[in-house]
Amino acid sequence: LRSRFPEESSHRPKESLKNESKRTLKDEKEVWFLGDAVNEIENIPSNCPGSSPLRVVSAEELMETAKGVTNMALAHEIVVNQAFQVKPTELPEGSLERKVKEIMHKAFWDCLEAQLKEDPPSYGHAIKLLGEIKETLLSFLLPGHGRLRSRIEEVLDLPLIQQQAENGALDIAQISQFIVGMMGSLCAPCRDEDIDKLKEITDIVPLLKAIFSVLDLMKVDMANFALSSIRPHLMQQSVEYERNKFQEFLEKQPNALDYTEKWLKETVKHLRESDACGAASHQSSSLVHLNVHNHAYLRLLRWDHASDPFPETVLMDQTRFQEMQQEAERLVLLASVLLIVYTTTGEAISGLPGLMETLKNTVGVMLADMRVPSFSMQEALATVGEKLCVELSRCLSQHGFSPFPADRESSLKGQISAVAQPDNAVHARIQSYLLAALESSQHKTPPPLPGGLAPVSRELKELSVHFGRLVNFNKLVFSPFYQKILQKILTSEEENSNAEP
Repeated sequence: LRSRFPEESSHRPKESLKNESKRTLKDEKEVWFLGDAVNEIENIPSNCPGSSPLRVVSAEELMETAKGVTNMALAHEIVVNQAFQVKPTELPEGSLERKVKEIMHKAFWDCLEAQLKEDPPSYGHAIKLLGEIKETLLSFLLPGHGRLRSRIEEVLDLPLIQQQAENGALDIAQISQFIVGMMGSLCAPCRDEDIDKLKEITDIVPLLKAIFSVLDLMKVDMANFALSSIRPHLMQQSVEYERNKFQEFLEKQPNALDYTEKWLKETVKHLRESDACGAASHQSSSLVHLNVHNHAYLRLLRWDHASDPFPETVLMDQTRFQEMQQEAERLVLLASVLLIVYTTTGEAISGLPGLMETLKNTVGVMLADMRVPSFSMQEALATVGEKLCVELSRCLSQHGFSPFPADRESSLKGQISAVAQPDNAVHARIQSYLLAALESSQHKTPPPLPGGLAPVSRELKELSVHFGRLVNFNKLVFSPFYQKILQKILTSEEENSNAEP
């Protein structure tokens, strides 16, 4: 079907994996840092102090760099996202591209139907379609499928089919049924229902049209099968591969680590001010670097994504870090509210079976829309306070306790409304736990849970595992770049310190 829609009809599984994966990542709005780096270079004033000298980048170099970054991003996505799959391309409803595609497809199939209704029928386009189907079926075969390959070559022998058409002996319906049967042998179990529907179609043109639709889905299945097959091998090579690709990118774009350097420099400054780095100054340089690394990654969970550019080395994972940041904020609110409830209510509700889970679910529902831009934190917390007061009063009455007095209800609501304050102690506890999880990840021993976080212990441990895996993988890939930057920062600070009278 090259004349029908050439961008799809010529795909082999390997090509489909590459091209469809690019579109999937783009649909998920993954951020590639090539464009940002180029824009930054274009916007740097020529008299900017400390900026690297600009150089002319040819179109060929730019395209080669873009290809390398895209390949690196795709490999990275496959490794870090275990749920990553290729998805069929869906054009937006009502878009011009979709309308044009629908019109072209309808014109093609109407033309084919008219040709088959001629007397005698014209099979030119139909034979081309059979050639496309043959090529697709052969692409699904593995090296050990010799018998199936011979059978497909025998039945879909295009020169023989051409002769049968010229002599009026072509039975295209019988050939179509063979194709459907062969598709049933090669498809994934999830496509059995689609194959059964094909067997119910008797008209030739609708059947051929449906066959191509199912073949497109089978291409996606094949691509995902290839993904699952290469993932273990890719994981073994991904660290070196990404590091080399980034080095190639860095050679083309010398300014590509500006935001990373700024991120690490601000982390060192913060640690100096809090004396966390100074306390480790008597230790080895590697321990100082590790301390800076862990605190730098922890800062990503408090990042202002709207105004502060994300470091280049972690830009491919910005969406993931942002989701973890939102989850950490949700756990802070959830743990804070439950801690306030049990502190305020005291012994009256402690030990009541199922109450903790009920309150936790209630608060969780109220905070479910935190990621929505229109979400109002104060309104949500006010609603949480009202709902919990009703729930607690009902629970106390059921167990023979006096209901909440008005002043205690008012105090409880006020404390719940204040949990969104930046100086919330629970926030510091969760940050400390995540930092301790990073520091203890090499010893495979989880850190002890801080007080007051027991209600969210399961969610917090899951977050720390996901956070630790992503951070440790990033460390493996980019540690040589970080070491050079940190060495430069610490050496500069030491020189400045020695220069002071």
